[in-house]
Amino acid sequence: MAKRFHLSILTPEHAFYNGQVEMLQVNAMDGLLCVLADHAPTVVSLTEGELTLRDEEGNTRWAAASDGFMTITQDETVVMLQSAEWPEDIDRVRAERAEARAREALLQQQDRQSYLMNQAMLLRAMTRLRVSNQHRVNQ
Repeated sequence: MAKRFHLSILTPEHAFYNGQVEMLQVNAMDGLLCVLADHAPTVVSLTEGELTLRDEEGNTRWAAASDGFMTITQDETVVMLQSAEWPEDIDRVRAERAEARAREALLQQQDRQSYLMNQAMLLRAMTRLRVSNQHRVNQ
């Protein structure tokens, strides 16, 4: 039986996940980071991408996760994100429209801040679509 640790994933709207897990994988600033029980305490900046966790029953779950940060202590791991969505909660039509709008906006001449914002919107839409397409349970 794999060792477990307590995981809390929080967004401004709600507690997205709260429970025991065997493993958590997130996108950190310098690449993928996998957290297991007894991980060294740390604080990490997270980037937009796919979040993977293995719950206490051994089930693997995926989610589309925004940027944020994570703290790992001896007792628990806390992930704070702007947004997080399970594949079954992602509105694919809305995500496809957002992707098309972001791609169109990137083609327009714009200041650097607008360009970076549109680039982030495109990355979020693409992440949501990838997670929804690859991991949706009821397709």
